[in-house]
Amino acid sequence: MGKVAAKVKVMPQNPEVDLDALQERLEQSLPEGAKINGFERDDVAFGLVALFPTVIVPDDAGGTDAVEEAFGDVEGVESVSIDSVGRV
Repeated sequence: MGKVAAKVKVMPQNPEVDLDALQERLEQSLPEGAKINGFERDDVAFGLVALFPTVIVPDDAGGTDAVEEAFGDVEGVESVSIDSVGRV
């Protein structure tokens, strides 16, 4: 059984969202079997910063849908999209 690494783009609702607290909430929301292997941040515009967690999920987990759904339900998240996917 292999693993899939997905770089996920998470946009906060506004520039006032505490990114450190948002990272913690994202980590706590992960479905079983998934783990975060680091975060990147990228300035978007007007003080808005996107988070890019790299999430590792088992091959048999059915892809990244559960992670996207979990992240979308986190307080302070405006949108979630997959930036890139690869095998580990």
